[in-house]
Amino acid sequence: MKRFAALLLFSLGALAAAPKVPGWREYQDGRLSAARIAFWQAAERGDRVAAFDLAMMDWRGEAGPVDKTQALYWLRRAADEQLAQAQYALGLLAERGDGVPKSLTEATRWFQLAARQGYLAAEIDLGTQYFLGRGAPQDDRLAAHWYEEAAKQGDVGAQYLIASMYEHGEGVKRDIPAAIRWYAKAAVQGDVGARAKALDLAKSQTRR
Repeated sequence: MKRFAALLLFSLGALAAAPKVPGWREYQDGRLSAARIAFWQAAERGDRVAAFDLAMMDWRGEAGPVDKTQALYWLRRAADEQLAQAQYALGLLAERGDGVPKSLTEATRWFQLAARQGYLAAEIDLGTQYFLGRGAPQDDRLAAHWYEEAAKQGDVGAQYLIASMYEHGEGVKRDIPAAIRWYAKAAVQGDVGARAKALDLAKSQTRR
């Protein structure tokens, strides 16, 4: 639950970093009213990043009262324009039932759209949906696929998870060398448990 809350705050707590978007400089300078106007004008012209940033301002009540209804309108506009960050944010909201009806199936749908664009956090959460059978049929194969995609992007938790799946043959063919490689990658990033697993598996291979 703590991890989920942190992810929600991350996705809904920061504007999309795109300095070329009209309004970004004003926002950075603390001129929130001017930023909101610029974001709105750009969003009306179809700028998906501006739509996302406008949604975040309305969600937090910056340069005006909190307006989740309006925020969701712009968030959906950005998501419909294939902005992965907006799609992922909608998935988190559906998972929690915050401003939208709670639906794990809908959360999975949004996570999948964002994950297909290579959005790291969505890859991890989509893998978890399949691993747990939450909002989707339980499927170790698909869970392993998305965890490995996230692992390739350097996520240490995903690296440990896919290493374990290779070690035990869950969702993938059992492959101890692959497990060692992923544990080692996680170990390089400071995961002490992964380092121990990599060493133990390597020793077991040399004893054969």
